[in-house]
Amino acid sequence: MKDFLAISDYSSEEIQDMLDLAVKLKKEHFKKGNKKIFKGKVLGMIFQKPSLRTRISFDMAMRHCGGDALYLSPSEIGLGKRESIADVARVLSGYVEVLMARVFDHAHVVELAKWSEIPVINGLSDYNHPCQGMADALTVIEKFGNAKGLNVSYVGDGNNVTTSLMHVSAQLGWNFTVATPEGYDTNPKAIAIAENIAKKTGSKLTFLRDPHEAVKGAHVIYTDTWTSMGQEEETAKRELVFPPYQVNSQLVSEADKDVIVMHCLPAHRNHELTDEVADGPHSVIFPQAHNRLHAQKAILASLFGVA
Repeated sequence: MKDFLAISDYSSEEIQDMLDLAVKLKKEHFKKGNKKIFKGKVLGMIFQKPSLRTRISFDMAMRHCGGDALYLSPSEIGLGKRESIADVARVLSGYVEVLMARVFDHAHVVELAKWSEIPVINGLSDYNHPCQGMADALTVIEKFGNAKGLNVSYVGDGNNVTTSLMHVSAQLGWNFTVATPEGYDTNPKAIAIAENIAKKTGSKLTFLRDPHEAVKGAHVIYTDTWTSMGQEEETAKRELVFPPYQVNSQLVSEADKDVIVMHCLPAHRNHELTDEVADGPHSVIFPQAHNRLHAQKAILASLFGVA
C-alpha cells in the first residue's frame, strides 16, 4: 500500500479492512484515548486549493496519534511552476514520512507519487476525492451496517466526489444511482472502472436524468455544490441548470423512510441543499465531516503499516 490515490486502486477486501480499522480507531478515540501509533512521523500537506476539513482533519489525525503535520501553502511550493513536481517529490521524501496533496489537476498527484520515495495521499483532485469517499462509507456503515444491496443515490453534478462515492459503493456491493443534468455526467473513465468492480461485487450502477426517479428506495441521498472550485466562471450558467436537482424536503420524502442525507461540504445552502434538510432529522452532514478524521487515520495507519 504505497500510495492512496484512488479507491479503485485497492481491492474490495483492502477497502473493507481499512474501513474496519477506521471503526476501531474511532472507538479508541472516544473510549480509551489515542494510541501514539504515528510517533516520530510527519505528514507533509501540499495545498493548491484551500480547505477547512482536509487540512484540519489530517493535521489532527497526526497529532492525536503522536505524529505531526506540516502545512505547505501554494505560494511556498508553486507545484510544477516554481519547481518541477519530480524535484518537489524527491526533496520532500527526505524530510517527511508521507505526503498529502490537494490539487487541481489529478496528473499532479500522480506525478508526485511517481517520483516520491514515500507514500502519497490524494487529498482531492479534479478526477476524484478518495479520502472523502472513505469518510462517506464510514458514515453509511455507522447508520446501516455493511449490508450488501444498500441503495446510494447521488443527485447533482457528476464531479470528483461522485467518482469516489461511486467507486466505494461498487467496492462494498452497494447499489449506486446517479442523476445528473445532460452535459454534467460522471467521468466515463470512472464509470468504466466502477462497472468492472461491480461485476465482481454484485453492485448495480444506474445513470439517470430524473432526480425523483433516482431517489426511489434510496437509503442515502448525496449531493454536492453545483459549482466546484475552479469553475467559478460557470456559476451563472450552472444556476440555471441545477435547481431541479436541489435536495429538498419533497425529494427526501420520496426516498426510504430512514434515508440519510449527505453532503461533503462546504454547502451552498438553499441551492443544492435546503436549510430544512441540512438541519433536519435525516441529515448526517456533520457526523460525515467528523468522520474525515477517523477514515484518514485508517488510511495513514495502513500506509505506515501500523494499527
